[in-house]
Amino acid sequence: MKVALTIAGSDSSGGAGIQADIKTFQAHGVYAMSVITAVTVQNTQKVYDIQEIRPDIVKSQILCLFEDISINAVKIGMVSSAELIETISETLIEVNAPVVVVDPVMISKSGYKLLKTEAKKALIKNLVTQAYVLTPNILEAELLSGDRIKNINDMKNTAKKIHEMGAKNVVLKGGHLDGNYSVDVLYDGYSFFEFSSPRIDTNNTHGTGCTFSSAITANLALGKDLVSSIRFSKEYITSAIAHSFPLGKGHGPVNHFYELYRRADFISTPTPTLPHQGGGE
Repeated sequence: MKVALTIAGSDSSGGAGIQADIKTFQAHGVYAMSVITAVTVQNTQKVYDIQEIRPDIVKSQILCLFEDISINAVKIGMVSSAELIETISETLIEVNAPVVVVDPVMISKSGYKLLKTEAKKALIKNLVTQAYVLTPNILEAELLSGDRIKNINDMKNTAKKIHEMGAKNVVLKGGHLDGNYSVDVLYDGYSFFEFSSPRIDTNNTHGTGCTFSSAITANLALGKDLVSSIRFSKEYITSAIAHSFPLGKGHGPVNHFYELYRRADFISTPTPTLPHQGGGE
């Protein structure tokens, strides 16, 4: 079995962060391991507080796993401080980590800053340059680049700009733009690729970014090429959103295991209620 490691923060509501990563890895048939960088106080409505894990504990988590287990891919999610960023980067270099996917989590849906302002330079210097794949959303790409993104052409220009910061491949997610379709753009330093899916009208989008980047990580761990990994991940997250459920009072989670449950016949399809036709006497 292939193995993937997620280095990220814990989400107490289970929809994003480490919990979403583990669910996504396992849904793809990839064994999931985790290094926790922070414990968050959050639910479907907002992030209330964060407690970072000590950098030496984060480093020890990484080292003990690489000493024992062969890891095929690494995903990095929420890392809020410069010290943690530098520790993770140095440790992954030390263990000669395999393919690294970086999801530059910077701000929550409710507007809570998940990356300290002074840590942005450290993120670019250490993790952006170490990323085989970087997966910013529109807001994160704007914060990294200083650009304003209003359309697909803007996405391409910004993806190219971020690529020049050192990321080998940039997948700029277009979910925050308007339109009937959600379009993500990949720039590999030579060419642009677009991945499009119909936009789904739902409030249940908690953890979509974490899930998408983890799906890419899982597919890369399985040995798929980058374009195929992104395409399969786009299909996976679209299905997970389409079959999400309204848990909580805010943004509900996506359904990470929908396809597995459907294939295992764990999900029953209710008999539709037909309209009353009325009959003559």
